[in-house]
Amino acid sequence: MTATHATFDTFVFDLDGTLLDTLPDLVVVTNQALAELGFPPRSTDEIHSFVGNGVRALMYQAVPENTPDTQAEEALAHWKALFPTYKNDLTKPYPGMPEALARLGERGVRLGVLSNKFDAGVQQVMNQFMPGVFSVMHGECEDIPRKPDPTGLLRTIGELGSKPARTAYVGDSPGDVRTARNAGTFSIGVAWGYHHADELREAGADAIVATPEDLLHFAGM
Repeated sequence: MTATHATFDTFVFDLDGTLLDTLPDLVVVTNQALAELGFPPRSTDEIHSFVGNGVRALMYQAVPENTPDTQAEEALAHWKALFPTYKNDLTKPYPGMPEALARLGERGVRLGVLSNKFDAGVQQVMNQFMPGVFSVMHGECEDIPRKPDPTGLLRTIGELGSKPARTAYVGDSPGDVRTARNAGTFSIGVAWGYHHADELREAGADAIVATPEDLLHFAGM
């Protein structure tokens, strides 16, 4: 963990690769959507490399190269139709994360989620695995463009009744670091997600944490 004395009363979290390990279920749903259109499956490593920029980017990369946009959009529509019916039974919170969130809540820290996952997917997954933990949860939608655009993060902070200077944004990708910088918040990178900690350092993360418990060092009221 990067040493710092800065503390914050508001924490906003990325979802996939930060709060929850959703990759195994993303592999299943993505390959099922591809199969329904007769496309070949993708490996876990391939789908891993596609995640982080929203489901449209995921499916446009998952379909075979040179696939017409009309068919890529059809694959995307299949994915979005499948997701609400899928049990996400392979998804799990990262070890220690529920306990760390509970301790942050006990300290009165304001908690929010901002993800590039489509908004309905954010609500579905978070209410399934972490119901009642976060006061504000947003994903990509008409009013919230994809990160690293700071619009969603600034909106989330405002709805939490806080300010960027009092907020830490926690994520696992260089894009999350850029989002924090664009919004004027402190950036905490997590070492357990879908990107190597070195990528987060190179992107300019203000701190890197090795475990969810380390987040408590940054919590203050």
